[in-house]
Amino acid sequence: MLERWIRAVLRWRLAVLGVWALVLVLGTLASFALPSRLTTSLAVPGSPSDRANAVLIAHFGQNIEGTFTVIEPLANPTKVGIARLEQGIVAAARAIPTARVTEQRVLFGLLYANIDTSLALNHASAQTDALRRALADHGLHQAMVTGPPALESDLTPILNHDLYRGELLAIALALALLVAVLGLCWALALPFVVAAATATGSLGIVWLLAHRFLMVLYVPNVVELIGFGLAVDYSLLIVHRFRREIATTGTSLDDAIIRTMATAGRTVVLSGLSVAIGLMTLLFVPVPFVRSLGVAGLAVPVLAVGVALSLQPALLSLLGRRGVRPVGMHGLIARRDVRSGAWARVARGVLRRPIRVLVVGLVLLVVAGVPIFWLQLTPASLTAIPHGIESARALAYVEHRAGPAIITPINIVIDTGVAHGDTAPGAAAARQRLIVALLGEKEVQLVTSGQRPPYVDPSGRYALFYVVNRHYYGDQVSQHFVTHLRQDVIPGIRFPVDTTVVVGGASAQGVDFLDSVYGTFPWIVLVLLALVYLVLVHAFRSLLLPLIAVLLDLLSVTVTYGLLVVVFRFGLGSSLLGTYHVSQIEGWVPIFVFAVLFGLSSDYEVFIVARMRESWDAGSGTREAIIDGLAHTGGVVTAAAVIMVGALSGLVFGRIAGLQELGLGLALGVLIDATVVRGLVLPALMALLGRWNWWLPEGLGRLTKTMASPLVQRGARP
Repeated sequence: MLERWIRAVLRWRLAVLGVWALVLVLGTLASFALPSRLTTSLAVPGSPSDRANAVLIAHFGQNIEGTFTVIEPLANPTKVGIARLEQGIVAAARAIPTARVTEQRVLFGLLYANIDTSLALNHASAQTDALRRALADHGLHQAMVTGPPALESDLTPILNHDLYRGELLAIALALALLVAVLGLCWALALPFVVAAATATGSLGIVWLLAHRFLMVLYVPNVVELIGFGLAVDYSLLIVHRFRREIATTGTSLDDAIIRTMATAGRTVVLSGLSVAIGLMTLLFVPVPFVRSLGVAGLAVPVLAVGVALSLQPALLSLLGRRGVRPVGMHGLIARRDVRSGAWARVARGVLRRPIRVLVVGLVLLVVAGVPIFWLQLTPASLTAIPHGIESARALAYVEHRAGPAIITPINIVIDTGVAHGDTAPGAAAARQRLIVALLGEKEVQLVTSGQRPPYVDPSGRYALFYVVNRHYYGDQVSQHFVTHLRQDVIPGIRFPVDTTVVVGGASAQGVDFLDSVYGTFPWIVLVLLALVYLVLVHAFRSLLLPLIAVLLDLLSVTVTYGLLVVVFRFGLGSSLLGTYHVSQIEGWVPIFVFAVLFGLSSDYEVFIVARMRESWDAGSGTREAIIDGLAHTGGVVTAAAVIMVGALSGLVFGRIAGLQELGLGLALGVLIDATVVRGLVLPALMALLGRWNWWLPEGLGRLTKTMASPLVQRGARP
């Protein structure tokens, strides 16, 4: 089937090139229109915080994600001056649809005002500049605007600049590495053309999906840089194999391409499927933020495989033999006798002392993974953001003057069930008991409530409390306090029958986000393990090798989590890398790292073991198959891993904490997996297993629709 497809591609190569040229143009246009449809919303549909926010939108005209906070420093405050500033804020708020000022107060030498809207986060974010201009027009020249919409608005250009800089860095590093690996030849252009088609095609798909589904602000950075690394890796593998095929005497160009795609192309399909399965599992998470990253990420391996199976062979047919032949500088993997190369020597060294190599390798990996026990999560960080933007300066100013949580209060929404129920004696008494209970909590800094708007809706059915706690939004103490409110404080108030009380606000939304994401995480792990195992059974025709691959993947992920803690929480190397030093990792990062790294780890396993299996099927013994596999793929896999690390460095050297954590986690995981895990631990294990590596019973072969691989007689093939 694959051969027929490649022959069709070669026959219609000009049409294939035309289609991908169109994809490149349309994807580029879509990428320019995409940012306006992206958001940073952490909403969890159906959660208590989501129900509370729905009441705020419908009955109070507020949306916690659409609320602006205005900060005006007061040098010499007078009643007249404060009144004039308050009037200016009210007038400026009219520049935004659905906006109204719900709270203005003087706190610690500043005028603090909330401007609530019912707008969704991305729509409110688009109004940030209009609000700032309106404030200046009404004399509030010192006013600073912050809140979720302003933060998103200010972070968007930073993300765009970081992406541009990251792309330049990734391209420069990839070019240097490709020259070192392939030498000087026209084929150097292929990986970049393939990467451009993959990235733009993926962004085009994301743009279409963003019309119907929530898509996260980080998507372009993740798609373009991970897509770049993956596409370059696949292209490099195919070019490397194509060079060896055309070296065979008497092989025509088309036959060389077909044989290349039958081996390297099949490996790309299997590895792309592994990456896609890892990202597909994110679709099971009931949180739009995570699902959007999963959908966007899933587009990358699907497009990368599609480009590799269509555009790449068409381009190879145009370049021909001369296009991939190095001139002058031949490259590190151009040697004809690969069995005398560095990776062949490494394989022989491992085979001489497999037990020692295995024990040392596992001990080092386990030690690196131990810091995982200090891993703490936050839904998002309001402290690890670029300090030069206005919304961040406002946060720092308020934190210094009034405390870290004044802008992210907890909302307690009381539904009495009937109109004017808030004035009933039982409801009033319960509300008073709640105030007393809240003021008795050490974590509470301020409680505001009342019997008139904005604390009661026009129908009198709903009442609203604002609770300002003492710790940052997302801090462990804040998370515990939200849980304490829900489980202990509110149930102890004894509200009247038919009264419903829900806790919302930013801190509560963060708790619901983490609970929803990690409540499903164990199931995601099990599903991913099972699917990847089945794919690798097909790829390796083995019962044990896929199990080893899955266990080593888990080990790589554990080590990555431990190293994230070491760098970001313990601060080791953070000054050198320019990363934030934080006490908590953003909650979406570990689950996304798990999905992507599990796929990439399986990806490199497929590259290496598929070549070993090919050697075994050709009649080699286990030891010779291990040497042959590492000799032929060790160099190209290491080069691919380094190129992927180079692409991910574009995330590491950005200015957004979550993307730094994602980039560094994936970079370290890929590097360790492609060298220590696959280069040392894997061959050591395989050497100890011997002939059992290749065993697939007939019954399991029939069940998985895979050709069986009987266990050879002892001593027949060492």
